[in-house]
Amino acid sequence: MNLLLLGSALISLVLAILWLPILDTKWWSAVKSPVVADLVVKNGTIYTSDSSLPFAQAMAIRHGRILRVGSYSSLQDLIFDGTKELDLNGKVVVPGFLDSHTHIIYGGLQMARVVLRGVNSKDEFVRKVKEAVRDKHEGCWILGGGWNNELWGGELPASSWIDDITPNNPVWLSRMDGHMGLANSLALKMAGITNYTENPVGGTVVKNSDGEPTGLLIDSAMQFLVPLIPEDSVEERRDALIQASKLALMKGVTTVVDFGRYLPGAPVELPWEDFSDVYQWADAQGEMLIRVCLFFPLETWLRLHNIFQKTGRALSQWIYLGGVKAFADGSLGSNSALMYEPYMDDPLNYGLQVTERDILSNMTLAADKSGLQVAIHAIGDRANDLILDLYDSVAISNGMKDRRFRIEHAQQLAPGAAARFGKQNIVASVQPEHLLDDADAAEKKLGVERAQRGSYLFHSLLASDALLAFGSDWPVANINPLGAIRTAMKRIPPGWKDAWIPSECVTLTDALNAHTISAAHACFLDKVLGSLSPGKLADFVILSSVSWDDFAAEASASVEATYVSGIQAYP
Repeated sequence: MNLLLLGSALISLVLAILWLPILDTKWWSAVKSPVVADLVVKNGTIYTSDSSLPFAQAMAIRHGRILRVGSYSSLQDLIFDGTKELDLNGKVVVPGFLDSHTHIIYGGLQMARVVLRGVNSKDEFVRKVKEAVRDKHEGCWILGGGWNNELWGGELPASSWIDDITPNNPVWLSRMDGHMGLANSLALKMAGITNYTENPVGGTVVKNSDGEPTGLLIDSAMQFLVPLIPEDSVEERRDALIQASKLALMKGVTTVVDFGRYLPGAPVELPWEDFSDVYQWADAQGEMLIRVCLFFPLETWLRLHNIFQKTGRALSQWIYLGGVKAFADGSLGSNSALMYEPYMDDPLNYGLQVTERDILSNMTLAADKSGLQVAIHAIGDRANDLILDLYDSVAISNGMKDRRFRIEHAQQLAPGAAARFGKQNIVASVQPEHLLDDADAAEKKLGVERAQRGSYLFHSLLASDALLAFGSDWPVANINPLGAIRTAMKRIPPGWKDAWIPSECVTLTDALNAHTISAAHACFLDKVLGSLSPGKLADFVILSSVSWDDFAAEASASVEATYVSGIQAYP
């Protein structure tokens, strides 16, 4: 009898132990809930970029995607023993930034070359080149760029500046906008450029009063020289992607739109080589650190269309196919942006039309008909109107559909053009940081009234219901979304006390949206990226700010951490 009682007691004890987890609230919640969060981010101000719930205190993440966003208490049924909890301690969180316009591998390559960005004197320019020559063997090319002649008073550099220190090394140094570059005399000789060289369509070989080349080549004239530059090795380009991606993550950028190493005068094959040699390799090897949306030269639209037919837009969670890109004109700094009126400092010059209208029109018509997104570079007011007209004509010919035509830069607009962006549903892909470089130059080149009437019309574009997407154009300007947001809000160039065209300032939320959800919409990625919404990829940034009101007033914050797919990627 005692043995029977003892056995019953042991069975009761075992059953009680087995039932303890079931009585535990969290265990029972996990059984009832279809999912359990891997990570819960709590106790902060989370700006979602989702208009249905703009702000939240917490969000739950599982398998790299967002499960739920709301209050901490509303996430309790998703929390179990394996759930990690990240306490924000009041910090502000925003979606991972999308940079709508980069040349990411080209930028990564430039990081290892002669860096002339910020150089503000001829002496410093020459010194930087001299330092680079010191480390090069005879015959090796000296490459680099980023110079801005406006920083030393406007005088354009010439090959005579550097010929004495580079007698045995060909040199090519791009201006910051990529639409002009400086070659030394050895490089000019190798390219066969002489007094008798004529300007190509859409380009200029700059010559002095004696008819001698100065060393400067503008837009398509670069095609005389650029093909002579030795190709970057596969290893150099792969390393460039990794280094550039690390820089992007430091700045809170988790996705970039990459327009490739395709500039006027460059071979159309370069972006395709990077696609196969670098991006597809990195994806297969698990080396991708940020997401990329790739655009290719418009001339190669059929090749992209054929791939699109087989794969669709998403090759993976890291690589997306965007569309095709072309050039309508050059740049303001190089006096090659196409204008209705001549440049004040060059009265016979109206800029350059880099690609003939009929060629642009025919290729755009074909690419759009095949279902590809088209993006065209236009900076001058006449160039922007030209592309708005072209897009309107193509839309009429091919019929109504969700095409999201893009104009890259949309920098100088004629009266009425901003309203046309909204009416025609054209994406204005703009770069606020360019404003800092251009404010002084624009007023000098265009005149104060003309510059203030049409430059960087962010607010006017938004008021017309245009989609505004922010980017950097890196390496033309630094990858710096928080700087771009602040610039769009404040519009105060270096050395200025007041805003440049204050009526065109935008709010913090407008600027944040332009770097997140609107940027994602601008490249057809808004279903998976751009906002902290349930079901989307969990890319987010923790900022240093602990007050949303202070952030909204000053837009002053730094990136403390960047998460990609719910995993910390920086620092």
